[in-house]
Amino acid sequence: MDLSMRWLSDYIDVSDLSIKEFCSGLTISGSKVERYETEGEEISKVVVGKLLSVVPHENSDHLVVCQVDVGKAGNGEPIQIVTGAPNVKAGDIVPVAMDGSTLPGGVKIKKGKLRGVESNGMLCSLGELGLTTHDFPYAIADGIFLLQEEEGCKPLELGMDIKEAIGFNDTSVEFEITSNRPDCMSVIGLARETHATFDRPYTVKEPTFKGIDGDINSMLKVEIHNKELCPRYIAGVVKNVKIGMSPRWMRERLRASGVRPINNFVDITNYVMLEYGHPMHAFDIRYIKGNEINIRNAKQGEKITTLDGVERTLTDKMLVIADAEKPVAVAGVMGGEYSGIMDDTVDVVFEAACFDGASVRTTAKALGMRTDASSRFEKGLDPQNAYPAIMRAFQLVEELGCGEVVKTIIDADYSDKTPKGVVFDPEWINNFLGSDISEEEMVSCLEKLDFKVENGMAYAPSVRIDIECKADIAEEVARIYGYNKIPKTIIRGVAQAQLTPKQKFERTIANTMTALGCYEITTYSFISPKYFDKIRLPENSPLRKTVTITNPLGEDTSVMRTTILPSMCEVLARNYNNRNASAFLFEVGNEYIPNGGELPDEPSRLAVGMYGNGADFFGLKGRIEALLDTMGLRDCEYTACSDAEDYPEAPAFHPGRCAVISKDGVKIGIMGELHPETLENYGIDTKAYAAKLCIPEMMSLSEGEKTYKPLPKFPATTRDIAVVCDDKLPAASLEKAIKSAVGNILESVSLFDVYKGKQVGEGKKSMAYSISMRSHEGTLTDEQADAAMKRVLKELAKLGAELRA
Repeated sequence: MDLSMRWLSDYIDVSDLSIKEFCSGLTISGSKVERYETEGEEISKVVVGKLLSVVPHENSDHLVVCQVDVGKAGNGEPIQIVTGAPNVKAGDIVPVAMDGSTLPGGVKIKKGKLRGVESNGMLCSLGELGLTTHDFPYAIADGIFLLQEEEGCKPLELGMDIKEAIGFNDTSVEFEITSNRPDCMSVIGLARETHATFDRPYTVKEPTFKGIDGDINSMLKVEIHNKELCPRYIAGVVKNVKIGMSPRWMRERLRASGVRPINNFVDITNYVMLEYGHPMHAFDIRYIKGNEINIRNAKQGEKITTLDGVERTLTDKMLVIADAEKPVAVAGVMGGEYSGIMDDTVDVVFEAACFDGASVRTTAKALGMRTDASSRFEKGLDPQNAYPAIMRAFQLVEELGCGEVVKTIIDADYSDKTPKGVVFDPEWINNFLGSDISEEEMVSCLEKLDFKVENGMAYAPSVRIDIECKADIAEEVARIYGYNKIPKTIIRGVAQAQLTPKQKFERTIANTMTALGCYEITTYSFISPKYFDKIRLPENSPLRKTVTITNPLGEDTSVMRTTILPSMCEVLARNYNNRNASAFLFEVGNEYIPNGGELPDEPSRLAVGMYGNGADFFGLKGRIEALLDTMGLRDCEYTACSDAEDYPEAPAFHPGRCAVISKDGVKIGIMGELHPETLENYGIDTKAYAAKLCIPEMMSLSEGEKTYKPLPKFPATTRDIAVVCDDKLPAASLEKAIKSAVGNILESVSLFDVYKGKQVGEGKKSMAYSISMRSHEGTLTDEQADAAMKRVLKELAKLGAELRA
């Protein structure tokens, strides 16, 4: 809905508000403004001028040289302009684009010479000003716009800004009107909203007309055959019509509202539709056979040629306006080709009716038509608004002097006039809104919208078809009172949403893995049974017992996965085959383990996979250690594994290059280099590494709370030790023995050298550790440190490790 601010001023004065204040206020109160636009914004330094003389150009047979008086715009001196327009003569009043002026489309006018003669501007046509002959029917499209004085308009003055002179300076505001508020698809409806929003007085005068004597019943007969689809139909007759140009004030308002002016009678129907929000139609009475108007359902297969010249086939579910022989209009959508107003029309029938919104909507959609009328009717209009609309049309006919209105009308009214009342309960409204608005303030808000509050009931005006319950009343109060005045409160009865411990734990895992340089992936939970072969699972592996999908999309998605590892391998393979040089990936997903019941267990798992530059066993292990440390799992053990007895997925990994991860004797995962056969099965021709961690076990073993440890007050004591042990003895076993022997004064132990060679013997290796010790009670003495180292050597001896000579 485009609203002309000049038109709005007929009902309410908002001249002291800036356009931004106006738009902001109405948007906040519920009438959303999409944008606003002022006509002629691109036009500058174009003024009214008078041609003093027009003489032929000395060097051209189609150009003329004009001396133009532009009044004060030319400092009292005429200016010279060269033009090629054939329709100018001395004495004409024309639009003059001065030197340095701008026109629509970014066109700039500068003085120059045409065939050696100086030209200090340009005479403008309608098109150059962004106008058409519909805006000024007396002008021509292919020549200079010759201005004329029009009745009721400000007299033309030389030097006057052209936008002011021709009324091309209105501001249009575009509203987004929701489907439940058809009352706002009118100037009066938006004036009512403006009144309520800004608390300004507004006035809607009751339309009246004098009319001529005559009995319409002797000229026309109206019968409604389907009262459900047409609860009201009003018809009136205008005799001796004079088809012509509408006055400029009407053309200006229609143009600003996005409607093209055509002629006075068509413009009146469009004007009333925009002003009252009620579509109207005018019929040439000559083409109404039998002088009958029947509002009925179309006959199956019946045809009508509409105003756009298209023949349309109707069904028996469509409502039509028909004469004694044929349909003359599709009700609420469009008239027939002979129902319009012609240049030789003498007598006209005006129609103001109300049709069922759903019927209009389905008819318009079925016929592939959507008009301004149908867009209004389909939202549901107020039957009581039809009468003032047709009265306004008759008033305009008399004001414009374009016909004689017969005093009597036909009003077939079967509409329900029972006032729509809703319980008015201020206490309920305050509880519903979380507000503390007084009853008097609520009544004031409603009365601004033309509601009546009496006897505990609120009665909406008949145009407000959207008011049905107490919540609707509360909304009206809230938006007029001011949403930003209502204090913020938490709605009662709504759960305080928060992440569960499991969600927090999994999010921390995802964030940590991302920080460690891995990209998150998401894969399908259903896989192919062949995936188990690709990761080398034994035939008797419990992981092959799956939940089978009854109606799978295909064999590749026929079972629910019992291990997340093949899903990760599939993505690694896809990246490798797409020639990605490296990939560092992770996924937090579920496995589906049958438990004998109706639904399987769905434990969550973390899968990690990588290959390429920087990917190796220790790179993977470092990321796993960093993750476990962040998640509160410290002192985890890594034990070499080689077959399914150690871990179900162990066959997928390279023997001797994979490890089971455990904490306090509980296995929480596996990691390592993928087996060469596994890589071959997936078509990966490079080393790749993977890990799987069990999130529920991690959660149960996690030290959730982090404790603060103050900075040490006493110095540390460091001892280095090198031992010779069996080559197969894991470094973790040695480290565990050292920690156990040193006790609570141990600060850190780190491996800094590994040596294998003749000096230590065949099948042996030398392991060198740096041991840092610190006491929080005082400075350690040499005796205390030496005693701790003796305990270390004793524990290492139990593992067959001896101090290296």
